[in-house]
Amino acid sequence: MKKGILFTVGILSFGLAASAQLVNKDSLSLVSKINSDKEKLAKLQSSVDDRTREKKETAEKAQESADDNRRAANKLSNDPQDRKLARQADNEASDARSDAKKARKAADRLDDLNKDIRNLTERIEKEQTKLNKYIQIQKNDDTAPTVILQKDSTRN
Repeated sequence: MKKGILFTVGILSFGLAASAQLVNKDSLSLVSKINSDKEKLAKLQSSVDDRTREKKETAEKAQESADDNRRAANKLSNDPQDRKLARQADNEASDARSDAKKARKAADRLDDLNKDIRNLTERIEKEQTKLNKYIQIQKNDDTAPTVILQKDSTRN
């Protein structure tokens, strides 16, 4: 009987120790993931101003190019046979297309950056929630009642 009880107590204590190690290992990996993600988030957030400025500048440049194209087209419409004006209008149109494409790409880069920041923030929150669960489990395990077995005096 004693051997059976000791065996059961031994299995229980081994199981609790193994689960505590698993919780500790998982929580440490979560902490390292959270720290790594927070570093990435800081880098991304620091580049938001640059991307915003780039988007604004390229949009302004695209608008200027479109205005230049409009003026060149108007000059050409007054004298459609002028080769020089036709070439200028064609060059201005090409510049306007190129600048508009750059502006769209800059806007897309800013949108992608904001999306990455949002996704990373959500991932950090999820990892933090998981970590809080591990911390709560660890606190509960520490406050769990201890089983004390008394020696049976009727048996030797």
